[in-house]
Amino acid sequence: MSQDFEAASAEASRLLSDHWRALAQQEPPVFPDLSPGSLLSSLPAAAPEEAEPLADLLEDTWNLVVPGLVHWQHPAFLGYYPTNNSPASVLAELLTAGLGVQGMMWATSPASTELEQVVTDWLAKALGLPEAFCHSSGTGGGVIQDSASSAIVVAIAAGLHRVSRGRWRVTGLRGRRPRLYCSDQANSCVTKGSRVTGLGEPHIIPRTPGTRQLDPHALEVQIAADRAAGLLPAVVVATVGTTGTCAIDSIEEIGRVCRREDVWLHVDAAYAGSAALCPEFRHVNDGVGLADSYAVNAHKWLRAGNPCDVLWTTDRASLTGALGITPPYLHHPATESTGVVDFRDWQIPLGRPMRALKLWYVIRAHGLRGLRSVIRHDVRMATLFADLVDQEEGFHLEAAALGLVVFRRTTDEATQTLINRLRSDHSILCTPDIVDGRRVVRAAFGSPYTTPESVRRTWEKIRSHA
Repeated sequence: MSQDFEAASAEASRLLSDHWRALAQQEPPVFPDLSPGSLLSSLPAAAPEEAEPLADLLEDTWNLVVPGLVHWQHPAFLGYYPTNNSPASVLAELLTAGLGVQGMMWATSPASTELEQVVTDWLAKALGLPEAFCHSSGTGGGVIQDSASSAIVVAIAAGLHRVSRGRWRVTGLRGRRPRLYCSDQANSCVTKGSRVTGLGEPHIIPRTPGTRQLDPHALEVQIAADRAAGLLPAVVVATVGTTGTCAIDSIEEIGRVCRREDVWLHVDAAYAGSAALCPEFRHVNDGVGLADSYAVNAHKWLRAGNPCDVLWTTDRASLTGALGITPPYLHHPATESTGVVDFRDWQIPLGRPMRALKLWYVIRAHGLRGLRSVIRHDVRMATLFADLVDQEEGFHLEAAALGLVVFRRTTDEATQTLINRLRSDHSILCTPDIVDGRRVVRAAFGSPYTTPESVRRTWEKIRSHA
């Protein structure tokens, strides 16, 4: 089997390298030209009784599965926000899978735990986060989650623990009903997290007039009204880089309100937070020192493969107080000494893979300078695209921030027609949205293979559909 694995892994490396080169040339379409059920009808209805060679599995992967994928690394993939990857990340994923570490506790894998402490501290310092977010501070620290959605749930649990002084672990949500607050621009994972944790729908705070940012004054007024009504203000979620337009909430003003009101502030910086690696974009994190937790998706803009969300907190005691459970079979002298970190108490699942190796490889293989160049490249490509939109008669530039460009036609009907035509073109993928009541098209740049020439070709395709 080991020889079979060596040959198959070498062939997989070759196939991936060829695939990346093809993406750079825009050879495969972004979206497969398939009908629903195509793969279902191509696969056997029952599992095989006998073992099959790894080479056959690899061949079937490339012949059956890969042609049915949407290629998120394609230079004409402009949908959602980018989900990136890199050779260093792929190599780390291979080793992580092969080593098969269960990193739930320091005792189950000391090196895995300590590596995660180091790399999350590295990244916190590189992003300019205050020392309080680092493990070295003694009160805070970072943990790699699978997604911003999980980070939201963990942050809500920590906030509930703190606001109830720990009573919610016994009584649940009985008594004063806790409330979560966000703007209508917050990602849908905020609403899902609020539902999952039993808070129900979040309270939507109006935006500051003339902006797409949560209004800090309206937040303060609502918190006061809720307290008067016998409710329990518990958590505020602010956003650095909204999905619709990459708007950035005023974290400093919101943070001051949360400090006065003793409400947990979580900052969802899933996309735009990574930009703080670059000094010229460091302003996206203004005021983050007033936050209790903060999360960035390294798999969006830092060349780490999905999943890789990094969540930091300045109050690890509330986080572990909310999530920590130690049955007899998890007792260990190291844990009881309180001198180690057990990441099982920093997340929802008990088990966890060695998540830090991927981020360690990516940071070292690119260096911070290389990761900054990634961000600057994507911003340049987006700026070029925004200029093309802005110069075109019949198009309106709705928003342009970092790597995101949002545009529309002069009427909703014309924009919807453009959206429909783009959906039928498998060589390009954009995401539709509604911003301030108007239909728009989002174009988010993040492919390592994007060039000025590919941007212009993509724009010509969009123009042709208009």
